[in-house]
Amino acid sequence: MAAVLAVSLLAACSHSGPEGADQGGATGTSSTAPLPTGEIAEAARALPQRTVAPMPATRLARGLTPPTNHWFSGLVFGDQPQPVFPLPLAFGLQAHGFGFGLPQVVASASSVVGSHQDDVTVSVSGSSDQVVSAYDDASVTISSRGSSGDTLGRTVVAEGSPFVTHVASADESLQTSVSWTPEQDFWTATTPTGTYGAVVEHGSVDQQTIRLDAGGSAVFFPVPKGHDASALASLAAPVTATHTSYDVGAETVTTSVQYGSGPSAFVAMPVQAAHLGDQVTCDLGSFPSVYGDLRLCSGSSLTWSVPRTRAAAGLDLSQVTGSNRARLAAQVTRDVASAPAPPADTYVGGKWLYRESQLLDIADQVGATKAAAAAQRRLARTLTTWTNPHGCSDGKVRCFVYDPSWKGVVGLAPSFGSDQFNDHHFHYGYFLYAAGVLARHDPSVVARLRPVMNLLAADIAGGSDTGVTPRLRVYDVYAGHSWASGTSPFADGNNQESSSEAVNAWAGLSLWAAATGDQDLQRQAAWLLSSEAASARAYWTQPRTPAGFAHRTFGINWGGKRDYATWFSPAPSAILGIQLIPMSPSSSYLGGDPGRIRANVAEATAASGFTGPLGDYVLMYSALAGGADARRALARSRTLPAGAIDDGDSRSYLTAFLLSHL
Repeated sequence: MAAVLAVSLLAACSHSGPEGADQGGATGTSSTAPLPTGEIAEAARALPQRTVAPMPATRLARGLTPPTNHWFSGLVFGDQPQPVFPLPLAFGLQAHGFGFGLPQVVASASSVVGSHQDDVTVSVSGSSDQVVSAYDDASVTISSRGSSGDTLGRTVVAEGSPFVTHVASADESLQTSVSWTPEQDFWTATTPTGTYGAVVEHGSVDQQTIRLDAGGSAVFFPVPKGHDASALASLAAPVTATHTSYDVGAETVTTSVQYGSGPSAFVAMPVQAAHLGDQVTCDLGSFPSVYGDLRLCSGSSLTWSVPRTRAAAGLDLSQVTGSNRARLAAQVTRDVASAPAPPADTYVGGKWLYRESQLLDIADQVGATKAAAAAQRRLARTLTTWTNPHGCSDGKVRCFVYDPSWKGVVGLAPSFGSDQFNDHHFHYGYFLYAAGVLARHDPSVVARLRPVMNLLAADIAGGSDTGVTPRLRVYDVYAGHSWASGTSPFADGNNQESSSEAVNAWAGLSLWAAATGDQDLQRQAAWLLSSEAASARAYWTQPRTPAGFAHRTFGINWGGKRDYATWFSPAPSAILGIQLIPMSPSSSYLGGDPGRIRANVAEATAASGFTGPLGDYVLMYSALAGGADARRALARSRTLPAGAIDDGDSRSYLTAFLLSHL
């Protein structure tokens, strides 16, 4: 269970019914990584090899895949390292060492900010530079190197761990900003923000100097307020790596993070704290964070479960009859006939593909056969253009290249920084969703789409580092959600705005995996989809908010802060709407609390009703509160101006969604 790729998973899922819902299956096991190396490498070689955007300066050891979209990406990219937030700590690199501290949390009307300050700094004597020399799903290792390039020592920080571990590669001297006082078999130091502890093995401590023998270690940690340092010191074994595993069952998915071979300490984020395994005890205190106080727990691993969310290819329109069915058939015929030309970039172009796939599915269900045939032809033709391995060689723009520097797949016409690996899961999720829907209507397309579509899947969700694409580029196992910025050039850590487009990516991945019959990828997609959906609800659309924060939802979550904002609009409808787009058939996770949904909608529509930016998605969301709400939303939708419908939506889909929730 501790090995990174050893996973106990769910066997192949069957799909039935017009909605294409994931119906579940029997429990089984697998140790096979999805999207095998040979297949991905061959597909990557077939694309034009091109670096679309130059990579910033890096602090990265040779041979490592560039860790874009990670919680620690700010340590790696750019002229100067940025602070990162491996909760409960904040951590930063300095010229000759590192610093760490507990974020001090302040809430205002529109933000919750956790500061980065160095409560403790550690200088490595003789260090001339520092590079990231290893990383895994939840930890990063930084090597301090001397002037000749020799490694002096290695520092490891891990998400969820209160411990900062430094292991000496040779006899070594560390200078700290605080003076240490002996306490039994560990040391403590007092800072303006509280008490810190240190456990030293194979070394000595003299006030602000720590001397380590080769192989010796110093493990630093904050002490929870009101608690004695001894309990945490007893668990302070060096953390040198983490191991993760997941389990997919019929009703839940389970994730485990292990910090070593024996018992350790770790903090539980809100989603984890609500669903902890039986072997975890949380009686060591707590630490402040922008997500609320994080309970400090102990056990052999941090293990938690969340409800399983299932992907659906289309809406269930089986109950739509009579005049409603006739009107919907007429509307989808008009929308198919008036569809705009396919855009050239991967974001708007991806939304176009997704929109077309839903028009196809709606037309097919309501018997608009000519419209369905036209949508299917156009969708197949456009996806074939996008997935032509030689498309970019022919001078086109609706095509992909392989970037050997960044080790990933990029659309030749970049958008929103996609050439710097921003937002790939948002973009490619639409492609995967559309391809999965098309394959349900015409399985023969799978063979010709497969090489490039599998590359897109590997780019965002590879089950292993193939040397061509990374393992889990965007998904953070510990946090339970993805990160959107490729290089994270921010002092507040990495960030994610559109939690719903992240969920949509894994729903699309699930549908594509079903289309190709890749059982291992189906299992991984089920885990990603369920985990991201649980986090989207808990941290974006239905979060617990602190005193002083004046809103009900968050628009952007960062490593070190949370904002009621978006990157593109201050409108309340946009701040909620970006957590809803595209309100796909897989959006059931957004429901569950009618009162909270109504309150969220009221806040989002107070200024401009449903005509504000992304207001059409807010209108669909309002229907999740109940049948009466859906009926009111349907009535409002009939007068919604055409300009208020997003380019990833259509009046047909808006109407069909509301009819399916009556």
